[in-house]
Amino acid sequence: MDDFAINVAEREKAIVRTSAIGIITNVLLSVFKAIIGIISNSIAVTLDAVNNLSDALSSVITIIGAKLAGRAPDKKHPLGHGRIEYLSSMIVAALVLYAGITSLTESIKKIIEPEVPDYSIISLVIIAVAIAAKLILGAFVKKQGQNVSSGALIASGSDALYDAILSSSVLACAIIFKIFNISLEPYVGIIISIMIIKSGFEMMTDTLTDILGRRADAELTKEIKRIITAEPQVRGAYDLLINNYGPDKNYASVHIELPDVMTVEEVDKLTRKIEMSVYKETGVILMGVGVYSYNTGDDDIAKMRNNIQKIVLSHDWALQLHGFHADTAEKSARFDVVLSYDIKKDEAISTLMKEITAEYPDYKFYIIPDSDISDI
Repeated sequence: MDDFAINVAEREKAIVRTSAIGIITNVLLSVFKAIIGIISNSIAVTLDAVNNLSDALSSVITIIGAKLAGRAPDKKHPLGHGRIEYLSSMIVAALVLYAGITSLTESIKKIIEPEVPDYSIISLVIIAVAIAAKLILGAFVKKQGQNVSSGALIASGSDALYDAILSSSVLACAIIFKIFNISLEPYVGIIISIMIIKSGFEMMTDTLTDILGRRADAELTKEIKRIITAEPQVRGAYDLLINNYGPDKNYASVHIELPDVMTVEEVDKLTRKIEMSVYKETGVILMGVGVYSYNTGDDDIAKMRNNIQKIVLSHDWALQLHGFHADTAEKSARFDVVLSYDIKKDEAISTLMKEITAEYPDYKFYIIPDSDISDI
C-alpha cells in the first residue's frame, strides 16, 4: 500500500525485532530482580521478577502471532491470516491480567503473614536501573506498536510502563523501610496490582472489540467518501461498510448515487476509477460498488423526494435518506433510510410508511432500512 502503510514484510520484521529486544531485556531484568528478591527476602521484588518473565513470554507470543499473521492467503483463508494478531493480543492481555491477579494474591498473603525485608544499597541501585530500563523499553515498544499497527506490541509496551510504576513503588517502599523501618510493600502491592488488572482488562476488551468488528474510523470513512464524491457524476456515497482482516487489511463495499441516464459502460469505467483512487489514497480495497440511480429531468419527482425527505428526517431516529427513485408510470418509489439504534426497524418503517402513504396515497413505496454503520 503505497505511501500510507508499511510493507507487510517490513512490518513483520519490525515486530519481531522489537519483541526480541523485549525478550532479552526482560530476561536480564528478571534474573537480576530474582537474585535481589531472594537475598533481601522481598516478596515485592520477587513478584516483579516473575512479572518480567511473563513479559518475556508475551514478547514470544507476539513474535509467533506476527509470523502466523504474515502467512500468505490460502484456499481456506482467502483474505489472509491477519486476524491471528488479535488472538496474540488477547493472550498478552490475559498474561497481564494473570500477573495482576497473582501480585494481588501474594500482596494480601504478606499482609496476613508479614516478612521483614532486608535491602542493601546495591539492590536499591539495581532496582533504580531496572526502572529506567523498563521506562525506555515500554516507550520504545509502544511507539513501535503504533508505527506498525500492532495491538500486541502496544499492549506489551503499556505493560512495560506499568511495570516501571510497579518497580518505582517497590523502590519507594524499600527507601521508606530503610529510613523509617516501616514496611509498606504489601499495601502498595495491592494498589499496583489493581492498576495492572485494570490495564489487562482494558487491553482484553479493546482487542475483543477488534475481533467482533469495531465501528470504522470516522476520519477514514470521511476520506473515502470525499474521494468518491469528488467524481462529478456521483451525487452521494452511502452504506460504506469496512471489514477488517488484520492491521492495515481493510476491505469495503459502498453504494454510490448516479444519474439514471448513465450507460453500463460508463458506470463500469467510473467504479473502476473509484476503486483505484480509494486504494491508492487510503489502502482500502473496495470489493463492491453498488449503484443507486436518481431521476433526472423531472421536477415533480425532485419535489416529491424533497417532501418525503422532510417527512423522514422530522424523526430523530431517521438519520439519512438516500437512493430515492420514483416511477411515475407505475406509481411506485423506493429509497433507503439510515436508522439510529434507538428504534426498532419494524416500528420505524411502519411509522414512515403510514406518514408517507397518507401524503401520496396513489403510490406504492419500498423503504429499505439501513443501520448506522459509518459516519454519515
